[in-house]
Amino acid sequence: MRALANILHLGLKEFHSLRRDRAMLLLILWAFSLGVYSSATGLPEILHNASVAIVDEDDSQLSSQLVEAFQPPLFHPPLLIDQAQMDRGLDTALYTFTLGIPPNFQRDLLAGRRPALQLNVDATQVAQAFSGAGYIRTIVEAEVRQFVERQRGDAAMPVELVPRMLFNPNLTQAWLGGVMEVINQITMLSIILTGAALIRERERGTLEHLLVMPLGALEIMLAKVWSMGLVVLLAALLSLQLVVRLWLGVPLAGSLGVFLLAAALHLFATTSLGILLGTVARSMPQLGLLTILVLVPLQILSGSTTPRESMPQALQTLMLGAPTTHFVILAESVFYRGAGLEVVWPRMLATSAIGAAFFAAALMRLRRTISQMA
Repeated sequence: MRALANILHLGLKEFHSLRRDRAMLLLILWAFSLGVYSSATGLPEILHNASVAIVDEDDSQLSSQLVEAFQPPLFHPPLLIDQAQMDRGLDTALYTFTLGIPPNFQRDLLAGRRPALQLNVDATQVAQAFSGAGYIRTIVEAEVRQFVERQRGDAAMPVELVPRMLFNPNLTQAWLGGVMEVINQITMLSIILTGAALIRERERGTLEHLLVMPLGALEIMLAKVWSMGLVVLLAALLSLQLVVRLWLGVPLAGSLGVFLLAAALHLFATTSLGILLGTVARSMPQLGLLTILVLVPLQILSGSTTPRESMPQALQTLMLGAPTTHFVILAESVFYRGAGLEVVWPRMLATSAIGAAFFAAALMRLRRTISQMA
């Protein structure tokens, strides 16, 4: 009971230390609010509300059908302009895309000729130019094929492919980016907060004060793990509810309780890793450099940025030893596919095992550090 009381009171002390650290509080606030929102909505490969203008010199049923085919959220409703406005609009960056429909386009098409459409793209917006040109080509080809088959009475194909987009019907990147960024912030801040808490003890000389008390390394470490883990867990919960669900409009299908349980196990692993880095670093700048070296591979190779299936098999196997890999797979299963505890428990078990290994290594390192100071 005395050990539990010591762990509780040391954890409360960590709350008071964090409350006085305004820079760290601002980092937490920004990371789980604007950091999540900007990362989810600022991905360059997404085409969203692109500006398009159309020069319709045919004024036919088909050209009107093409104009109406450009719809939000991929494009703004197209503007009908003339030839002179097209060049001026591109020069002044009013439009990202301009589509020119020549005279007699519908008549030539029905006569079996191959008329050409002119698509001008503002390539200074590289990401939208690349993806948008592909979208426009697909839209035009589909509308022209449908019109020609209807007018000529061509027989339909014997096989029709009907795609069904599961879990993300509109292919909205923010649905994936918002949750993945929350996971990245959980990993980053749990490492930084626990490592910084240990560094602060050393820089302020309070670690020596703890050593003269009847406290062990296990109690000191558990206090930092539960207190900093709880701070990150509460911040992540608020971010999921206020930023991801309300601000970004992401429908979280699965159980929030299952995710929070998995997040707690993930935090057990990452806070232990943070303490391990805190015992190696001697100052906050050193901790920052070590965090970058560890955090970048954990985030990039976990599957949150690039699908694991696209990675070499050896790398996929190696990253099974990282807690972020299991946490990303688990979060996708829970929030997008609605998976329950009976599906994701192997990932939780793997995360717990990895966390236990990190905790044992950090505890051994902390005991060695304390013995050297004594």
